[in-house]
Amino acid sequence: MEIKVSIENGRVPITILHVDGDLDASSYQDFQSTAKELVDKGARYILVDLAHAPFVSSAGLRALHMLFKELRSRNPDPNLSDEQMKKGISAGTYKSPHLKLVNLSPQTKAAFETSGFDMYIDTFTDLKAAIASF
Repeated sequence: MEIKVSIENGRVPITILHVDGDLDASSYQDFQSTAKELVDKGARYILVDLAHAPFVSSAGLRALHMLFKELRSRNPDPNLSDEQMKKGISAGTYKSPHLKLVNLSPQTKAAFETSGFDMYIDTFTDLKAAIASF
């Protein structure tokens, strides 16, 4: 797996991680360390482009969840407690303002939805629409 990083300027600076290869047990640690390094350097809005990642395993999904948690801890919303966020996820009214995904393969989209990640992370099929959503 290879990760290319680019920055797009929308309403906010968006860091895009272009994943090339499967995000699975053999690669999730590289993904996590790259993402954490970017967050440590100041990335606050991240878009993960999976156009060239045909497969995301449960390890890859965990890595995405860890990125969600890291971004939430670095960008706390003073008007939204963890309990309120959890209720919002259950009610379908909360989506992460800091992490979004684009270009999921059909099997990755199915796994993403089955695991419930779609309840709190937006997904897109168009890169420009994804960027505009931040």
